[in-house]
Amino acid sequence: AMSQTASPSLDAIGAYFIDYWRWTSKVSALKPDEESGGEFDHETEEETPTELDTVNSSGGFVLIGPDKLSLLYPGINHHDHDVGVVQANRPAPSENLLYYFEIYAKNAGSKGNIAIGFTTSSFKLRRQPGWEPNSIGYHGHDGLLYHGHGKGEAFGPTFTTGDTVGCGINNSTQEFFFTKNGAIVGSVYKEVKGELFPTVAVHSQNEEVSVNFGKDPFVFDIKAYEAEQRAKDQSEIDNVTIPQESSYRIVQKYLQHYGYEETLKMFDISGKSNVPPVSLVPEDGLNDQYGTYALNERRTLRQLIRSGKIQEALFAIQQLYHDILQDGTSAICLLLHCQHFIELVREGKLEDSISYGQREFDKFKNHAGCDLVKDCATLLAYEQPSKSCVGYLLRDSQRELVADAVNATILLTNPDVKVSGGYGLCSSLERLIRQVTACSVEKRHLNSDQGEVFHLRRILESGK
Repeated sequence: AMSQTASPSLDAIGAYFIDYWRWTSKVSALKPDEESGGEFDHETEEETPTELDTVNSSGGFVLIGPDKLSLLYPGINHHDHDVGVVQANRPAPSENLLYYFEIYAKNAGSKGNIAIGFTTSSFKLRRQPGWEPNSIGYHGHDGLLYHGHGKGEAFGPTFTTGDTVGCGINNSTQEFFFTKNGAIVGSVYKEVKGELFPTVAVHSQNEEVSVNFGKDPFVFDIKAYEAEQRAKDQSEIDNVTIPQESSYRIVQKYLQHYGYEETLKMFDISGKSNVPPVSLVPEDGLNDQYGTYALNERRTLRQLIRSGKIQEALFAIQQLYHDILQDGTSAICLLLHCQHFIELVREGKLEDSISYGQREFDKFKNHAGCDLVKDCATLLAYEQPSKSCVGYLLRDSQRELVADAVNATILLTNPDVKVSGGYGLCSSLERLIRQVTACSVEKRHLNSDQGEVFHLRRILESGK
């Protein structure tokens, strides 16, 4: 029998997986054709600059071509505020490792006052990029770099008619970098924060420039540069050594947590000859018994749920862990009934599913997770449920969700473990992933939310 102090933890476990189901439904609504890859894997594509902004520009001091990718200075400049400056139609994306664009100087005009850089939305569009705070610009007539004031610093060569010049942001190193004719000119620390717009300026008669935001191949090999940066980042990671016994324990705990009994046995046999004796302090003050608790039963239940045999799983739980069902009204019980309903729909037994739902779901009408029942019932409205807005319910990942919920709840019934809160929710490996994600979020926050976002799926697919 479970103690009274254990019940809130069981309720919390059930509530967690109900919320996880809701999260899954939101992700699947955005990307209905993709299998959900985990708690941290949902990515959204950022819109990138595609053309010059013809509305918010420096007026009569610049003519923008019909393609919105070229600009011309038609007059004669008499003042520092007579600059023809144009921003891109969108800011540079903030979640990429790199962002880069190029300009081609068709005509350097009478003075060659062409400039390329980045500016914020509040930048005065009558000044050269770099002459005002929160802006940076590489100028062609003198090769100087200006960032935030009118005095430039020695930086690179001048550029003129026929040259291709590029400007980019390296979010890994927090630097601006500039190129000329396919070669790196140099880089500088990115002091400017917030949204940054690619910006081009012309400032003497007949200066003409075309802009490439990526529609055409760049002169500079940006893919090779990105690969080089990723290699540097990976090298730093590879230089961090992890004791072999630590790696062993992380994998061992994962297999224990999810009840992979046979794999665990083979892993332990292999580890005896390859791994030094594990002498680490048990995590959370728990010994190895917490992970091996009910290992065989948890393995069996997981296999039943993953194969869609929900009623067999319910019967086994009723016999072995009756209290977690709470007289058929617990969140775990709701998840299992929902899954059996889903399995009936999967098999095409629509009448049986309706009868089952009428019989079992009424007692959950006031439950906090009653909206899950509505999701399940929605399957009946479609001739092809797998292609509907709730088609994610028929994926294997839905079975895994329910199996994980049952597994976590059973772990909490261990009478030898006196812990509360989120114990049993996830393994050591998953807690490490959450910690890495949290650190990544904090790092981006310190960089004004600019920089590549941690996505587990991308790392796994890259083979890193």
